[in-house]
Amino acid sequence: MPLDTTIEYLKGVGPQRADTLKKELFIFTFGDLLVHYPFRYIDRTRFHTIRDLQTEGEQVQLRGILRRLEVLGEGRAKRLTATLRDESGVIELVWFQGIQWVEKSLMVGKEYIAFGRINAFNGRFNITHPEMEEATPDNLQKPRTYEPVYSTTDKLVQKGLDAKGLRKTMRTLLDVLKPADLPETLPDNLLEAYRLMGRWEALQKIHFPENQQESEAAARRLKFEELFFLQLRILQSRQLRKDTVKGFVFEQLGDFFNRFYAEKLPFELTGAQKRVLKEIRVDLRAGRQMNRLVQGDVGSGKTVVALITMLMALDNGFQACLMAPTEILAQQHFIGLSALLGDLGVNIGFLSGSIKGKKREAILAQLCTGEMQIVIGTHALIEDWVVFQNLGLSVIDEQHRFGVEQRSKLWRKSQGLPPHVLVMTATPIPRTLAMTLYGDLDVSVIDELPPGRKPITTMHKTEAHRLRVQGIMREEIAKGRQVYVVYPMIEETEKMDLQNLMSGYEALSRDFPMPEYQISIVHGKMKAADKEYEMQRFVRQETQIMVATTVIEVGVNVPNASVMVIENAERFGLSQLHQLRGRVGRGAEQSFCILLTGHKLSADGRERIQTMVGTNDGFVIAEADLRLRGPGNIEGTQQSGMLHFRIADLARDGQILTAAREIAITILQQDPGLRTPAYMRLRQYLDATAKESKIWSRIS
Repeated sequence: MPLDTTIEYLKGVGPQRADTLKKELFIFTFGDLLVHYPFRYIDRTRFHTIRDLQTEGEQVQLRGILRRLEVLGEGRAKRLTATLRDESGVIELVWFQGIQWVEKSLMVGKEYIAFGRINAFNGRFNITHPEMEEATPDNLQKPRTYEPVYSTTDKLVQKGLDAKGLRKTMRTLLDVLKPADLPETLPDNLLEAYRLMGRWEALQKIHFPENQQESEAAARRLKFEELFFLQLRILQSRQLRKDTVKGFVFEQLGDFFNRFYAEKLPFELTGAQKRVLKEIRVDLRAGRQMNRLVQGDVGSGKTVVALITMLMALDNGFQACLMAPTEILAQQHFIGLSALLGDLGVNIGFLSGSIKGKKREAILAQLCTGEMQIVIGTHALIEDWVVFQNLGLSVIDEQHRFGVEQRSKLWRKSQGLPPHVLVMTATPIPRTLAMTLYGDLDVSVIDELPPGRKPITTMHKTEAHRLRVQGIMREEIAKGRQVYVVYPMIEETEKMDLQNLMSGYEALSRDFPMPEYQISIVHGKMKAADKEYEMQRFVRQETQIMVATTVIEVGVNVPNASVMVIENAERFGLSQLHQLRGRVGRGAEQSFCILLTGHKLSADGRERIQTMVGTNDGFVIAEADLRLRGPGNIEGTQQSGMLHFRIADLARDGQILTAAREIAITILQQDPGLRTPAYMRLRQYLDATAKESKIWSRIS
C-alpha cells in the first residue's frame, strides 16, 4: 500500500534526506509525511488595510504608496525606514540588512505591494524586512497564493527541506497518491449531517487550500476524525471492561462503616460527598470492577470519601491500600486517617522505602496474613515483596504523578479478581482533557467545600508593596495564625534574577527576629528526617512562618495557617499556584494568598496572575491553564501517556470533541460492535489502526 512505502522512495527524497526526516521529524513512510500538517499558512490571496491590523506576529499583505524613505543611525544601529500609506492609515517599514540595495530599488511616490510579519514597537505596528514589489497591472493580476508552512529543523534546512522544500515534497506525495489510497473512514450519513468534507478532499485541501475557508473546512474534518475515533476507542474500551472485568461484591455496610459514620465523623458530609459515596456504593455492589476517578478541589474532602470507601472494603472482609506519590503526603494521610479512625479497632499501617529491617518485616507479615487491614504508603506498595492476603480496594492519590505501569502493578496485588480502584486528584481536570485522558473511567466530582470555609482572598502585590505584605503577616501572627512563604528556587542562578529561598530566609529572619518569631525552613534537598522535623514544628505551632519551596504543594494540612505568600509568583504555573493557595483556608478563619511579582510581566504571566486573583474555582483555573499551556504541558499528562494529536487541539477544539463524543455514544448505543453495513467503515478503520493506538487512560 502506498502509505506504507518507505519515505526514501518518494521522488526527490532519497536515502540521505529520508534518514534526516526519520531522525528529526519521525517521518518514516508516505503516510507519516501525509499527516505532517501545516502549522500555519501564508495568505497572499487578499490585501489587508493598515487600520485593520490587530495581531502581532501575523503575516499580512498590504498595498499602498511609499511616502518616505531614509537611512537612520550609524554602525550597527544603521537602518533604512520607510512609510507606506493606504486609504486607511500609515505603517512603518524597516530594514537592517541590504540597506543600499533596498534603497536603490524603491522610489517614493510609487505604489507597492508589501508582504511581511507585523511587529509591535513603542505601541505602534511596523514590518521588518518586508518583501516589496511594485503594484504594476501585471503584478496585481498575478495569481495570489495561500501557501502552507511546515515545521522543520536546522538539519532538514541543510538538506534543502526548509518550508519551501517540504512544500515541494508534499506536492510530489499528493501527486503520487490516488483516492483509492485514502478511502473514506466516516459513514456517508455522518458526513452529510455534519457537513464534513470527504477524507480525500480534506487531505488535499489541508496541504494546498485555495484560501482560508478551504483550509478551515479541511482542518475541521480532520480534527473531527481524530477526536471521533479516539472517543470510539475509549468508549468501546470502557464498555469492554464493564462487560468482562468482574469485581468483588461489597454487599455489607457493617460495623466499621456504621460506627465511624455515627461516632467518629467529625463533621456533616457535604451533599457532593454524599452523592459521590452513593456512586461508589453502586459500583461496589455491581459485581464488576470499580474504576472511578474522584475529582475535587483542594480541601473538598476527598480523603474522607476514600476512608469511608476503605471501611466498606473492611466490612466485607477485604484489605485496602492508599498509595500517595511522596513520603510526606503518604505520612500526612497516615497521621490524618489514624486520627479519624481513633479507637475504632482498625489495624492501619504505613509503608515506604525508608521503612527498613524488622519494622518492615512486621508490616509485610501482617499484610500477608490479613492482620493489617489498611496500609498507607508510597510506590513501595507496588514492589514484588509486598503481598496482601485479600486486597479488595486500591486508592491512588494524585494519580497523575504515577506512571501507567506503576498504577497497573496494584492490579496484580489481588488474588483472583482485580481490586476495585479509586483514583483521586486535587488537580481539577478540564472537561476536554478528562474526556481524553480519563474517558473510560467513571468520573465523580466533589464540587462543594465543607460548610464554614471562607473563600480565600487572593491579592497581587509587587516589590514596592513588600512592607504592606509584611504588615499582613504580622497582623495574622498576632492573632495566633501562621504563614507560608514559598519560593520557586533553592539556589541562585546567574540566568534568573530571582530572590532565592536562602536569601529570603535570611531577610525574613531580620524582619521577623527571634525570640518573638520562629521560622521553619523546608526544601527538596533536605534529608527526609530533617524535612519532617521542620514540618512537625510548624504543625505543632512552634514556628509561625514556614519558608519553603513547592515541596509543601500537597500534603501539608495546617488549619491554623492563614497566609500564603508566593514569591516570584509569575514563575509558577496556574495549577501549581492554585495548589499552593490550597494550603491555607482550611480553617474557619479568613485566609489570604499574596502573589508577589516583579513590575514587568509577560502577557501569559499577567493572565495567570489575573486568573488567580479573579477566581477560587479550580475548574475555571484548569481551563485557563489548558488554554495557556496546552494539553501536553498540563501537570502529569506527559508521564500519564497523554495522546499526541496530529491536528486537534484540546484547548481550542472543545466543541468538536464534545460533538464527536456524543456521536460516538449514539452510534455505540445503536450498534456496539459496529457490525451493521452503515458502520462498516468505522470498524474497518478501527481494526486497521488498532496497533497504532493505545488507550493510556486505563488503570489496567
